[in-house]
Amino acid sequence: MTSKVCVVAAGGTGGHMFPAEALSRELAARGWRIVLATDHRGEQYAHAFPAEERIALDAATGRGPIGLAMAGLTIVRGVVQARAALKRFDAAVVVGFGGYPSAPALLAALSQRRPTLLHEQNAVLGRTNRWLAPYVGAVASSFPNLQKVPQGMGARVTLIGNPVRPDIRALYDRPFAAPAPGQPIRVLVTGGSQGARILSETAPRALAALPEPIRSRLKVQQQSRPDSLEAARQIYLEAGIDAEVAPFFRDMAARLSAAHLVIGRAGASTCSELAVAGLPSVLIPLKIAMDDHQRFNAASLADSGGAEVMLEDDVTVDRLTAALEAILDDPGRLEAMSRGARSTALPDATRSLADMVEAAARLA
Repeated sequence: MTSKVCVVAAGGTGGHMFPAEALSRELAARGWRIVLATDHRGEQYAHAFPAEERIALDAATGRGPIGLAMAGLTIVRGVVQARAALKRFDAAVVVGFGGYPSAPALLAALSQRRPTLLHEQNAVLGRTNRWLAPYVGAVASSFPNLQKVPQGMGARVTLIGNPVRPDIRALYDRPFAAPAPGQPIRVLVTGGSQGARILSETAPRALAALPEPIRSRLKVQQQSRPDSLEAARQIYLEAGIDAEVAPFFRDMAARLSAAHLVIGRAGASTCSELAVAGLPSVLIPLKIAMDDHQRFNAASLADSGGAEVMLEDDVTVDRLTAALEAILDDPGRLEAMSRGARSTALPDATRSLADMVEAAARLA
C-alpha cells in the first residue's frame, strides 16, 4: 500500500519551521511521506527536514494599493503552483504553520477539498493563520489563552502545545534541584538575536549589581549580540562573575538542564521549552513583536508562578537586579517556580499534532 502524503507548509522563520520539522519527523516515523512547501527564506532552516520533496511557493505581502495588488498576484501564482503539486502527490492532508508561504498551499488544498489544519505557535493567531482559520478543518493551539480567534470557531480550536525537540522533551522527566547553600547558581541568558541592549547589556549589569554572597556563586552563560560580546564579558570580568558569553549556543538542551534560572525573551519556543524543562525564568517580552504576542506567550508561565515577567518599558538595571535577588536568594521560590512552570507544560505536543493530522486524513 502506498504511504499517504502530508504537505507541511511553513513560512520562512525558525518559529514556523522548527515545529513543522518536529511534526514531519513524527509522521515519517509513522510511515507518512512528507512534502515541504516554503519559500527561499525557509530553505535556510530546512537542511535536515525529513521531506522527500520541497515545493518553492511564491508568496508575498505588500503595503499600499500597488504593493497589495502585487502581493495578490504573487499569491495567485503560488496557489496555481500548489494546486499542481497537491494533485501530483495526491496529498492526503495539508498542515499550515503560519507565515505567508503557508497561504498558497492551504488555499490550494481548500480549493481541491483536501483536509487541512493549522498549527499556531504563539498565543495570538498570526495574520496568515487568522485569515485562513475560519476555512480550515481544525486549529491546533500552543497556548490556552489563544487571542484573535475569529468569532464562532472556538470549538474547532484544540490545545495541544508547541512541538519541542526530543532532547528538550527529555528534560520533562528530570527533577529540578535549587542550588544548595554555597553551591554555584547557574543562570542562562538567552535571546541574542533580538535581545537588543535589554539582554546583551542590561542583564550583565543587573547580575553584576547583585549582593556579593549571590554574585560570588554565579555561573552565567549568555547569548549576546556580536556587537555586545566584549562589553558583556568585561562587565562580568570586573564583577568577578564566572561567565561564558557567545553569539549562539548549539547544545541548548544541556544548558537548560544545568540552569537554575533563565533570563530571556518570551518567544513561543522559549516559553514552551521552559515549561517542559520546568525552569524558573525572568521574561522580558519583545516590545515590537506583532500583536504583542510575546506578552501573551508569557502569560501562562506568569499565572502559574513559573516566571517573573517584566515589560520592556519597565526594565532598568535596578529593577532587574531587585527581581533577580528576590528569586536567587530564595531556593524555596526557585523550587516553587519550577513546579509552576512544569504545570503548564504540554510535552507531547508533537504526538498530539500528528494524531490530529491522521484523524483529519481519516475523515476525508
